Amino acid sequence: MTIRVAIAGARGRMGSTAAAAITEAPDMVFAGALDYKYDGWYINGGTLIEQPSGVRVYTSIAELAEAEKPDVLLDLTDPEAVFPNAQKAIALGIRPVIGTSGLTLEEIDHLKIMSEQKGLSCILAPNFSIGAVLMMKFAAQAAHYLGDVEIIEMHHDRKLDAPSGTAVKTADMISDVRTPHLQGHPDEQVNAYGARGADVQGMKIHSVRLPGLLAHQQVLLGGEGELLTIRHDSFDRKSFMPGVLLAVRESVSHHQFVNGLEQLI
Repeated sequence: MTIRVAIAGARGRMGSTAAAAITEAPDMVFAGALDYKYDGWYINGGTLIEQPSGVRVYTSIAELAEAEKPDVLLDLTDPEAVFPNAQKAIALGIRPVIGTSGLTLEEIDHLKIMSEQKGLSCILAPNFSIGAVLMMKFAAQAAHYLGDVEIIEMHHDRKLDAPSGTAVKTADMISDVRTPHLQGHPDEQVNAYGARGADVQGMKIHSVRLPGLLAHQQVLLGGEGELLTIRHDSFDRKSFMPGVLLAVRESVSHHQFVNGLEQLI
């Protein structure tokens, strides 16, 4: 079957890269763009134009659904927009594939309930990079034996949320195998607020935001007399595209909520 994919955030850097990948995929069609402005304009070859040529932009997901009949909504927007977008998509029978991090636990639970009630897939992927997903899986395996863990995640300075969804997901996966405990000296003195990073069951997460970076993460696992470092780097947004295409394809064959690309590989 040909999968009709609508993209929310198609004008952004990640969205435009995804639009090109979906256009080139032999089993997919870029069916429509969901935006908060430019209703009735068109995206043609990555350029926004007023002439009716290319993929139409909609500001209403209901109008997009009626006109274009998408199977999947790939949402690459921001935490404030993605939750209402996903709710509306599920209600309209469209499968959301969410690549935006920053959703609250309550929002995730709500989407899971909606997905199960409708018998419709909803895939939440904090990171579409296959390499990053493998990094998370390897870190969880290693933490079974090396339970003192710190995570350093580094992203471009335009990223809104901290810590990143990938770091939070990594910590969650490690928490499944790691006994919660306090790391470091019990009488540790922190003389500058935030110096030791965010605390997740005793693990520390440190967020770096700098121009020149894209998406990078190190998981440091310490043992007596040794250190294991598991690192992943994305240097180009094209590194996320195999995961995007995988999630879109899997979404049409699943009927439940999927939290994390690691559930699919």
